[in-house]
Amino acid sequence: MKAALFDMDGTITDSLESIAHTTNTVLKEFGYPEIELERFKTIVGDGAETQIRRVMKIHGVSDEDIIQKVYARYLEEFEEGCLYHVTPCKGVPELIEKMKAKGMKIAVCSNKPHAKSVKVADAVYPAGTFDLVIGQKEGIPKKPAPDMALMAAKEFGVDPSECLYLGDTNTDMKTGISAGMFTIGVLWGFRDRAELEELHPDAIVTTPDEVEKFL
Repeated sequence: MKAALFDMDGTITDSLESIAHTTNTVLKEFGYPEIELERFKTIVGDGAETQIRRVMKIHGVSDEDIIQKVYARYLEEFEEGCLYHVTPCKGVPELIEKMKAKGMKIAVCSNKPHAKSVKVADAVYPAGTFDLVIGQKEGIPKKPAPDMALMAAKEFGVDPSECLYLGDTNTDMKTGISAGMFTIGVLWGFRDRAELEELHPDAIVTTPDEVEKFL
């Protein structure tokens, strides 16, 4: 394996609290009740706009104008909120170091807005940890489209079959599989084994050190 591509939220960063805090701050501004932290595990994963749509659906809101106003305000609030209590996932920094020691290239492919993906990666991990960070931006289809993953492989000059793709949601499993990469579902993130197994990834791991045998 010549490269490893990681999802961000729930895979390399423990960021659920930042997403929940920012969302609930905005909900309160608009007069809606807060949503409990654990529910965000099934709300996140498909981009900020989809996240807000799911939140508003919970509150029975389908008015597109209101949804867009809440979404726009969320993006503003997330400028700082994206770092709220965010930490590296336990064991992942050590795993990345072992990958880099083997000469592997390391990328992040996230449905978090691109600027925030870069900001979080730079703040939470040491400089030089990642060779490439790709977040959601105009012109690049969000996951589960394989475009981000394939873009990273092309940037690194490696074949997709020489890449590991690691993520914690069904969106990630679809992304890695459709990109033709060795796809690993991780259970330290937001979703459970049953969801990941439905997509039949190449492997499912409970802890980062279990990934070492696939390097």
